[in-house]
Amino acid sequence: MDAACDHVPTRPRTAPVTTYRDPAASLDARVHDLLARMTLREKVGQLNQRMYGWDAYRRTPDGGFELTDALRAETERFAGLGALYGLQRADAWSGVEHGSGPGAEDAAELADLVQRHVVESSRLGIPALFVEEVPHGLMALDGTVLPVNLAVGATWDPELYGRAAAHAAAELRARGGHVALVSALDIARDPRWGRTEECFGEDPYLAARLTEALVRGMQGSGELFALDKAPVVLKHFAGQGATVGGRNSAESELGLRELHEIHLPAARAGVRAGAAAVMAAYNEVDGMPCSGNRALLTELLREEWGFEGLVMADGLAVDRLARITGDKVSAGALALNSGVDLSLWDEGFTHLEEAVERGLVKETVLDAAVARVLRLKFRLGLFDQQQRPSAAPTGGRTLSLDLARAAVTLLANDGTLPLGAGVSRIAVLGPQSATTAHQLGDYTAPQTPGTGSSVLDALRRLAPPGVDIRHARGCALTGDDLSGIPEAVAAAAASDLAVLVLGGSSARTPDTDFAANGAALNAVSEMTCGEGVDLAGLRLGGAQYALLDAVVATDTPTAVVLIQGRPHVVPDTAGALLTAWYPGPWGGEAIAEVLLGLAEPGGRLPVSVPRSAAQLPVYYNHKDTEYGGYVDADAGPQFSFGHGLSYTSFAYGPPSTDGRTVTLDVTNTGERYGRSVVQVYLRRLIATSWPRTLELCAFQGVGLAAGERRTVTLTLDGELTGLVELRVAESARAALTAVPVRLDLRS
Repeated sequence: MDAACDHVPTRPRTAPVTTYRDPAASLDARVHDLLARMTLREKVGQLNQRMYGWDAYRRTPDGGFELTDALRAETERFAGLGALYGLQRADAWSGVEHGSGPGAEDAAELADLVQRHVVESSRLGIPALFVEEVPHGLMALDGTVLPVNLAVGATWDPELYGRAAAHAAAELRARGGHVALVSALDIARDPRWGRTEECFGEDPYLAARLTEALVRGMQGSGELFALDKAPVVLKHFAGQGATVGGRNSAESELGLRELHEIHLPAARAGVRAGAAAVMAAYNEVDGMPCSGNRALLTELLREEWGFEGLVMADGLAVDRLARITGDKVSAGALALNSGVDLSLWDEGFTHLEEAVERGLVKETVLDAAVARVLRLKFRLGLFDQQQRPSAAPTGGRTLSLDLARAAVTLLANDGTLPLGAGVSRIAVLGPQSATTAHQLGDYTAPQTPGTGSSVLDALRRLAPPGVDIRHARGCALTGDDLSGIPEAVAAAAASDLAVLVLGGSSARTPDTDFAANGAALNAVSEMTCGEGVDLAGLRLGGAQYALLDAVVATDTPTAVVLIQGRPHVVPDTAGALLTAWYPGPWGGEAIAEVLLGLAEPGGRLPVSVPRSAAQLPVYYNHKDTEYGGYVDADAGPQFSFGHGLSYTSFAYGPPSTDGRTVTLDVTNTGERYGRSVVQVYLRRLIATSWPRTLELCAFQGVGLAAGERRTVTLTLDGELTGLVELRVAESARAALTAVPVRLDLRS
């Protein structure tokens, strides 16, 4: 052969593309092909989410990251990694803070480093799901903190919340995360529960509309997720807000009707909106913990509702089933057979290979769970898009502030607010007045110093020129130390207006003791709310009441602002009373704007406010009875569900109905802009079981200029049937006396 032959072109050989690696193949084909290639050990590995993500890396002296032996051992154990929880998590439990954890500038770099290791450790190159907490914004260093869910519920504004949820998803994906864990399904029926702040409120309809907005905002539309969208794990399924005594993870004494009418509508709405996953709750339903409850996870969720997504167990919940089964191997088998696909930190799922070999689980059942995990990875494009995610979004502060503004709820006002022209001296008092740390809520990462605005800071910045702002803390959030009250009283007495900022806190500190699942074991410092911090009563710290009484006694007009994660009992002795819930870092600015009249108090209560814990339960949609009140106390709430005052006034015209629509005119009869929330309640006239007094069935916010009138049309849910009365009002209490409109939906 002569030399020229060396340059004779040869026809390139094209190797066939493996189906699961072919982006052009259907999702079903890719999942089926990959599953067929996997060993039992590899399959089991895909169902385990065993590690705490912060144990997977450490900082190097040069400021970079290196992987730990713990991560290497975990990936070697199952020749890969199904999912990794909390790679970005930062808080007192994880011990991650600024300087030790990933921030906005290097989080994606860390995610890439871990993912490369996982793929290289997997024989088939299967990437991991990175699962993060996104309870009210991404729980990570430099993540945007939003107001907590209870504040979101107070906005009665699904569209605004949907935009904020979309921003949170974009932040998660920009940092290399994939899956968002978001509380949405818990219904607040007992405010003593420390996780009340994670609920949208006490009403299933309100929660359902906000859950829809959450899913659509975070996930977008379509089978494949865009680079700035994230699959949502809705938690907790189901009935966790109805635990006995308001105690975390306690049993739930729920009948099936109560479960379906109150605790499942939000989940049903989320599933219909396309939620990628749900998390099984800790509590039990009808004697069986949710993570082992086949009737709930398979018969209802999958077979009746048609849910095709992923079911994740809550942290260590699978291992708890050993109390029923006797050991963790059979506990894992029970959870898998019941419908759980992905564990969280449990040992039980690590023994699924043994469970299959012992006949406790059929491999076809295991394959179905693995297929759901793989399908989510394909939907995220993890096999195809190994490039760094899109740039971080902007505008988080604006969205957080907009939500905080919309959540501020004016409960009582004798004309003290907004700030009058004759006010030249303001005393800003109380344990919440000059801090942002207690505005943030539970599940919050450490904030960069200087982030956010307290009420004091904002008033100093926004008050009209020449207004003198003075400050005294007065007392702490907890305890009975009254030594600071005289200073606060002196400041109030010398002022034209006293702004008294009281409340509670979910702020965890390094000296908090934590359970293995991250719940607080001891309420230290000023922590009075949050996971693991349940209360027997609803009173604030004793000194706060003494401060309130002393300031009111000066006869200086007083506005009380509550920053809280649950409704506390506070006497309405002050001239004005507002609640902002936990409004996020910039909540102080939102509160100051409302106090000064720069913004309207547009919030409405998402929960009823009790007069005392002795009344509980006190939600508005109780069963319709003829029972009277207590002999020794009023049985009604201090402030009802849906209540909220404005700085203007509104008039509602008579409602009319046409099919499933309700139409009425709303007029702003005052002298300034305002937002009313039109609330439509129904009362069932004929029912198959004992009916509730009232049920919210539609709502719509409407902003009107002074003197403006607008026709508002609300559409009723298509599944609503029967002969009903509709009552249009501005709160549940007002609906009781509103003129009813009869509507026949039986045809």
